[in-house]
Amino acid sequence: MRLLLVEDHTELAEWVRRTLCQAGYVVDVLERGDHADLALRTQSYDLVILDLSLPGMDGLDVLRRLRERQQGPPTPVLVLTARGATEDRVCGLNLGADDYLAKPFDFAELEARIKALLRRSGNLVPMVRIGRLKFDTTARLAWVDGRTLALTPRELAVLEVLLSRSGRPVAREALFEKVFDFDADARVEAIEIYISRLRKKLEGSGVAISTLRGLGYLLTEAGKD
Repeated sequence: MRLLLVEDHTELAEWVRRTLCQAGYVVDVLERGDHADLALRTQSYDLVILDLSLPGMDGLDVLRRLRERQQGPPTPVLVLTARGATEDRVCGLNLGADDYLAKPFDFAELEARIKALLRRSGNLVPMVRIGRLKFDTTARLAWVDGRTLALTPRELAVLEVLLSRSGRPVAREALFEKVFDFDADARVEAIEIYISRLRKKLEGSGVAISTLRGLGYLLTEAGKD
């Protein structure tokens, strides 16, 4: 899952980014509202965490412009702000915010709200099963025959994307966008490394990752690709 965090408090943004990355999310961080508006025009995100008091453009304006542009399923937006007045909350919700969390906050609550919004949007189901592999999207853990798979955050991110599109090929470029934030010093070819590592860890699981020339990678139950 690729998230956009828009927060101008540098230390808070880094703490949230680091903690979410440790939980297996890919997180882009921006400190200005106008930069966030541009990113949301050009990038696809599974969820946006949006502060309101931002330089360049107010968070409410970022939200309003996002909702005006979107024609398909709306991107979930969690407003994260020190503005605690009722009118601010009502305005944000009326403009299309999906949830509202006031500062200061506990990270466990933030993560729980993120997962709830992803489930509500259809981007997250509690448990995915294929072959002998089980993936708990809430705990962000994978098992094969009851044995927990030891996955790095990026291996976890790759597996999550492939599972979410099980039976359909995922282009290498699309996978790269979901696994690496835009500040990462990596090239799209790096995806091949994580695919190779995942294949080794999934051996004997009844799950296969196939490479389809010109289309990308396909995760299927072994023998059904």
